Amino acid sequence: MIRRYLTAFHQPRWNGLLFALIATIFAWPNLTTQAQQANQKITAVVTTGMVGDLVRNVGGEYVEVIDLIPSGFDPHLYKATRSDVRKLSSSDIIFYSGLMLEGRMGDTFIKIARQGKPVYPVTEGIDQEMLIEPEEFEGQYDPHIWMDISAWIQTVEVVKMALSEIDPAHSKAFQKNADAYIEQLRKLDEFAKSSLASVPSANRKLITAHDAFNYFGRRYDIDVYGIQGISTTAEAGLQNVNALIDLVVGSNVEAIFVESSISDKNVRAIIEGSKARGHDVDLGGELFSDAMGPEGTYEGTYIGMMDHNITNITRGLGGDAPKAGLNGKLTTHIETDERAPSE
Repeated sequence: MIRRYLTAFHQPRWNGLLFALIATIFAWPNLTTQAQQANQKITAVVTTGMVGDLVRNVGGEYVEVIDLIPSGFDPHLYKATRSDVRKLSSSDIIFYSGLMLEGRMGDTFIKIARQGKPVYPVTEGIDQEMLIEPEEFEGQYDPHIWMDISAWIQTVEVVKMALSEIDPAHSKAFQKNADAYIEQLRKLDEFAKSSLASVPSANRKLITAHDAFNYFGRRYDIDVYGIQGISTTAEAGLQNVNALIDLVVGSNVEAIFVESSISDKNVRAIIEGSKARGHDVDLGGELFSDAMGPEGTYEGTYIGMMDHNITNITRGLGGDAPKAGLNGKLTTHIETDERAPSE
């Protein structure tokens, strides 16, 4: 190409322009290097708040995290907008939860990955034996794996390896951050086990708006019942509502829980149906299931979200847990007698 330029610009009056052009061509690599040095952060686009918090903790100062799904939105129902697609296309790397949690966005991830963009489902690093395949979800795993803290720890390695591959210069920092975060998660898991162990055996029944707590129940020995199915795209049937009213009344269940990202209408139906049969059941509080708490709050982190859930469930079911949670930072803890179902 330079030879053609030399032929075209052989006259003396073009010499200045020719030398400037050649200098620019050979300067391009240096300009690119300077730009990379000026902007060292990796741009990572993430789907859910839980995944975003994971990437922030591992990436630290070297990664700029852009959240795709707004705080409080249900990932089962979220559909990528044109703006989202632009964010995904302009990113350096993409992380999503996987296991069909972001169902409507699956095709988008596949298309972008085929174009050569690094795209990682963080759950791909979890031991398959830890995954739950419900009977009604045949051929597909329950995606709510973050509810088992010991399993979610395994996603840290996926993020660390992915970031180290795209930015090997900071791999030691990513390793250090990952180790520190894993230690925090292990402490959280121990807190969950010790707190929930205090719930009396007769009270170990957790009823929530949808089936998001199966991993939680398995890990911490709690019987879990969801009014809706695993995905919020499915409506709760009258038969299922009536069966849960039978359970609440027959087992003398004292509290059931709403979820922050899901309508409480089905929970209210259980409370009203139980009352009609002579049994008063309290609202144990609001839990975070498919979305974390408000951005900028303690509950807006994965650790804060789980701390909130552990504390509320323990106390709501008659166990003993500190009101302010593991780290003394809870700001949205709700006592069972402080909230009534919304009208």
